[in-house]
Amino acid sequence: MNIALIGQDVPALLPTLLTDLLFAGGEKNARITAQESNPAMRELLEGYSRAVYRRAGAECGFRTAESRAEALEQADCVIYAGDCQPSSRFDMDRSALMSENEEEDPGLSDQARVNGGLGGLMHALRAGEAVLELCDEMDRVCPGALVINLGQPMARTTAVFLNRGYRCYGLGRTPLKGSNGLDTLCRRMKLEPEQVTAVIAGLPGFAFLLDMKDGPKDLMPRLRKAVKGGETGSLAKRWLGWWDAIPVGDVTDHAEFLPAQPDFIPEERPSFGESVERRQERILWMNTVRDKGAEEREGAMAQLLLLSKAPPIRPIRLALALLRKETAVLPAVTRRNGTGNDRALAGLPPEAVIEAELRLKDGTEQRANLRLPEALAEMMAQIDEANRLAAEAAAGDRTALRRYVEEDPALDGRDRLDCMDVVRAMIAMHRDVLPRLNGENQD
Repeated sequence: MNIALIGQDVPALLPTLLTDLLFAGGEKNARITAQESNPAMRELLEGYSRAVYRRAGAECGFRTAESRAEALEQADCVIYAGDCQPSSRFDMDRSALMSENEEEDPGLSDQARVNGGLGGLMHALRAGEAVLELCDEMDRVCPGALVINLGQPMARTTAVFLNRGYRCYGLGRTPLKGSNGLDTLCRRMKLEPEQVTAVIAGLPGFAFLLDMKDGPKDLMPRLRKAVKGGETGSLAKRWLGWWDAIPVGDVTDHAEFLPAQPDFIPEERPSFGESVERRQERILWMNTVRDKGAEEREGAMAQLLLLSKAPPIRPIRLALALLRKETAVLPAVTRRNGTGNDRALAGLPPEAVIEAELRLKDGTEQRANLRLPEALAEMMAQIDEANRLAAEAAAGDRTALRRYVEEDPALDGRDRLDCMDVVRAMIAMHRDVLPRLNGENQD
């Protein structure tokens, strides 16, 4: 089993990747190769990994490669953990969507978003270009590889991989944790998440709680009462009234896919990846594990700190379940909805890119055919269509680009022609990273 790790977020994920591989997964014969161009970081990752493998009583199967082609060579699975949207690119988008000069201000400051609207479109175009470059390399080196996608914006980058013909599953910001995550909803009712069974489904960043039980006891009436009383915020209360469903996960993600909300203002400085402080801490702890060993007290404590601060997504668990054709249940997995009547979510089209619990039997998905409230399914279908149009536009499809601006529900109430002019200007502004949309045939 050969697994390639690609993307700038791999170092932050490595502690849980190796723990899930060696200890939870018991997979000690896999070859793991991470692309890393920085020599000092390569040395750190390899030294840290040797210490973890030694703690597991296994020969080290981890290495780094400077070139992407070398990292991808004969890969059975590619875990992609990249996001090409640094704060500087987001700031460029934001500056194009607003101006201190009232005569020049396009009045689109609320569209400076990470996931939906005009900002989400630009994010998807840049991220899609990076994914397509990776696909070009994979076509040459490992065309049959499974892809586990962690790249944002999740629905749109997953759609890019799928459009290129790759079998792709994604793990985004989990709805199980956070300010309106399942863990928080459980705490409100003085329950542990392990006590409850929950049905969560929707789109990446736009998931809803459809059912929740404590054993045989239905918790939804109690939870609905709390939401209607405003205990989970005005947005959740409004959406329960609109769609008869409770948003789960970070509601700011949900709001980014919708027209401007009176009580929602997009973040001016969203975070992309690790902060400088968090990165410095991680490097310090990884160095401690490398130098002291994962068995000794100081190294073991550093390893516990690394695991406690790691992102909650667990891509190796998903990869092993699919590669080893296991029977498993995995929460909040992004993938294509299904074909014909065999769908994960009955109210959405087969080609929709959805997020829901993944049930595997001997590695094959057992689709639940869950039914969403009708009004919610209609809104999700519109958002999904915009997501897939953004993915097609990232590949250079200008018809899809125009349709996105015409149909994205996040732009409702806006002059779509003016928005298209702004999009053209923003694409030109990012011409250095958007060659497919800045060619000779540009609109």
